[in-house]
Amino acid sequence: MRSGIANRQMTDTQGHPIRWLGPEIQSYLAAMDAEAVALRRHARLDELDRFGNRLMVEMAIWTAAADRALRKSGISPETARQVVADLGWEIYSRMLSLSSLPVRLVARDPGQRLRWTIRMLLVFPFSAPGAPGYEVKAWREGDDILTHFTCCPPQSFVRRVAETEGDPYALETFRRSWCTYDWPGADLIASDASRGHYRRPHTLSHGDSVCDMCWAARARSV
Repeated sequence: MRSGIANRQMTDTQGHPIRWLGPEIQSYLAAMDAEAVALRRHARLDELDRFGNRLMVEMAIWTAAADRALRKSGISPETARQVVADLGWEIYSRMLSLSSLPVRLVARDPGQRLRWTIRMLLVFPFSAPGAPGYEVKAWREGDDILTHFTCCPPQSFVRRVAETEGDPYALETFRRSWCTYDWPGADLIASDASRGHYRRPHTLSHGDSVCDMCWAARARSV
């Protein structure tokens, strides 16, 4: 987090470029910690009986806290959103690389890599006991695997923050960070030097009733 902020030029709410130095970064990190404490009351972690579900909500808490602390520190909402999205992708891509590594070592077919990895991820951390935890139907069509999520605890948490705190930027940041990672994530898992292994026509954070995901064995133009 510290290096990701220190090495980045940001834009403040007046449209001026700015690079934070040590004292400003330290103040920001303290503000982010305070935001996380304040936001945790919206998380309803006691309603989630699966560790993986709680872990993902905890990550969403820190996503929202990082975004809100940046904005309250005078950084423009668009810049805050991009900073948070980039930092989140760094974490998420590492998680996907690690979780898919055994499959990528033993399977050469991109469809197998996707199907096996997604099946593993549906055990942890995306195990699906049903709402208010993850709720998902997963099935195979040909070489593709489809996952239709109708409840996503991190999205539910951020939506509560947006509504309760009167902060629509929180949900927009979630939508433009977490909800964008699966396109490059699917290509990372497939690892066949092609892009276009993922499709999702609808998204919960958009207000749709489902995230209807298709993890496609064969890349298609996007």
